[in-house]
Amino acid sequence: MDFEVNEILKDGGCVGLAQINPIAGNLEYNSNKIIDFIKQAEDLNLDMILFPKNALLGFDMPDFINRFPFILEETQKWLEKIANKVQKTSMLLSYLGTDKKYYYAILRYGRIDKILDEQEYITSKHFHDGVEFYIKPVANISRAGTEFVNEENLKELAINTKRVILEINQVGAIDGWSFAGQSKACDENGNVFARAMDFEEQLLVVNPFTKRGKKYSTEPIKAPNKFTLDYEWDLERIYKSAVQGIKDYFAKCGLKRAVLGLSGGLDSTICAVLLVDALGKENVYGVSMPSKLTSNESKSDAQKLAENLGIGFTEASIKPMFETTDKCLQELFNNVEKSWDCRYKQSFTPDNIQARSRAIYLWGIANEFESCIPIATSDKSELYMGYATINGDMSGGYAPIADITKTKLFALARWMNANREIKNVIPESIIQKRPGAELAIDPNTGKTLCAEDALMPYEFMDEVIWRIENWHESYNELMDAKFIYEEKNEISTEQKQAWLDKFFRRMSFSLYKGFILPPATIIDTNSVLKADYSQPITSGGVNYRGVKK
Repeated sequence: MDFEVNEILKDGGCVGLAQINPIAGNLEYNSNKIIDFIKQAEDLNLDMILFPKNALLGFDMPDFINRFPFILEETQKWLEKIANKVQKTSMLLSYLGTDKKYYYAILRYGRIDKILDEQEYITSKHFHDGVEFYIKPVANISRAGTEFVNEENLKELAINTKRVILEINQVGAIDGWSFAGQSKACDENGNVFARAMDFEEQLLVVNPFTKRGKKYSTEPIKAPNKFTLDYEWDLERIYKSAVQGIKDYFAKCGLKRAVLGLSGGLDSTICAVLLVDALGKENVYGVSMPSKLTSNESKSDAQKLAENLGIGFTEASIKPMFETTDKCLQELFNNVEKSWDCRYKQSFTPDNIQARSRAIYLWGIANEFESCIPIATSDKSELYMGYATINGDMSGGYAPIADITKTKLFALARWMNANREIKNVIPESIIQKRPGAELAIDPNTGKTLCAEDALMPYEFMDEVIWRIENWHESYNELMDAKFIYEEKNEISTEQKQAWLDKFFRRMSFSLYKGFILPPATIIDTNSVLKADYSQPITSGGVNYRGVKK
């Protein structure tokens, strides 16, 4: 403990806010972690120790509990074991009872002292007489701007109740959900006088009577109330949440190593940096898999990034695999054509062969080397547009950036270059490069097709995504809105309509791809990921434009 915390402990009457990282459903692991924190609290002679909501089970899992209800009976047994370890301090633990309702257990003197029904908050009067403060165990998921909203709500509650409030949140990632922590203590005037670290386990020591504590993390920032390309306010949270998501997914699933394709493009670059920061450079391997369309710049950018990061790296051409597969498929197609006509005038088969050939290489490495999975590098903008290949670049065991739009990724690249301990690992040539998969030739230019030429400008697309996720705007409202892109570029009404038509058409007919995507950390306030959003796949006929004007 540092000097400031020791000074707080001198006052007596101190409380520990146990900000833990549980494993969903692992009662033994979670119980042992709780017991470890109890020991810390007793070593510090704390009067009380508090835990987040549902700390024993670790996560709200109604479907799992319905299938295996015995786990709630096991919860009761572990609760009793934990109570035996509580001797000098008092303890509050939120748990799910056998009736599937939440309760608060007050543990002290080696036993379960009281069981209370769940409330918005619990009062210290349940522990002892004297100055009353309120206790609020939570499990708040981290999203864009939510930490600010949660803190403002807590301040309002403190002012309205005229009480000190202690809020205890968990950290860690569980599948797509990421928890930021920042447990806090707020006085009756709405002033936060103690705040735990973000994305780190911690026992935060506070004194609710003298209103003393320490702030380990900065005050959360309010999200802008309109779309902006200035993402600086949220980039640190995005980075920490993404790294935590990777780290916990691998650790809690018994995985250790990741392999990914390094194309020399932005998406795989961001993924590689996040993986290194989560798993360590010795556990990340990059593979450049060029085709005849891959530029020398892309190959050199991939190699330079790998050298900067210090990860394993090799180059493996997909040309032999592509040519063999293409030859076999053409023979097959000729046979099928004898029964079926109406072949596509423009074939995307060569594009998909390239993407799937690369996936074969990556899955091969993962199958051959222990505790390894390949990484799917698709971003949020691509997912909305279906601009990713099933069993190709969507294929993998985890998708680190699936809830981060392309314009946000450009900003994140610059932020990481400036703020990581080892700076400027991302070559500037990658950041400056126009995104493109280098799968096909643009018939209009004779050069490899860029993503924005096939889709639309990312600045325009990402604002569409933001507006429908945050403001729930209709097609007609989007047509009437003034986009940031339009402030800098002149576009006709016909062009804007064509882009919106393409966006909604591709979005609606690509919904099924979201069910194939591997697990991914939710980053945005309203995510399109399957853990957070549901729309029937067979709703592709929805008339997004409504009645024509």
